[in-house]
Amino acid sequence: MFRWYVINTYSGHENKVKANLEHRIISMNQGPRFRRVVVPTEQVVETKDGQKMTTDKRVLPGYVLVNMDLNDDAWGVVKNTPGVTGFVGAGSKPVPLSQPEVDRILHTGAAHGAPARAQVEFSLGESVKVTSGPLSDFDGEVVDVNPDQQKLKVLVDIFERQVPVELTFDQVKKLD
Repeated sequence: MFRWYVINTYSGHENKVKANLEHRIISMNQGPRFRRVVVPTEQVVETKDGQKMTTDKRVLPGYVLVNMDLNDDAWGVVKNTPGVTGFVGAGSKPVPLSQPEVDRILHTGAAHGAPARAQVEFSLGESVKVTSGPLSDFDGEVVDVNPDQQKLKVLVDIFERQVPVELTFDQVKKLD
């Protein structure tokens, strides 16, 4: 029976493990036991220097999902793949994911037509420079971050008084 299993890998080696595992499946004639090998990603909007960029970020860094019919041979193919540290599960027996968990992991972000999630690059207390709008070239300190609306609340010094101003992520840039 085909089920989804989670494989633990070295962090940052997810795509390499996926390629190695797919190659091993073919070379060891285990194709009928495997359906898919997936590195779960989601699209994220990052704002850098006022420019919005859409990038793919790993949903589960250090993990790869495999849809397979588990038996001793299939287990050995996965377990002995370079970069794989083991299956996720209690003891030595892998535990399959439930269908709602698989749906949640694989259908995040753009898979359902949802807008790409904003990547928050700003943190509280950070110094920023306003790059556009009536307060451009003013410096301020971040006091609130709202990633859902892509807005910041910044304390800006105007006439020696700190005034809270709400700005969007693309209206400010970090000070070095």
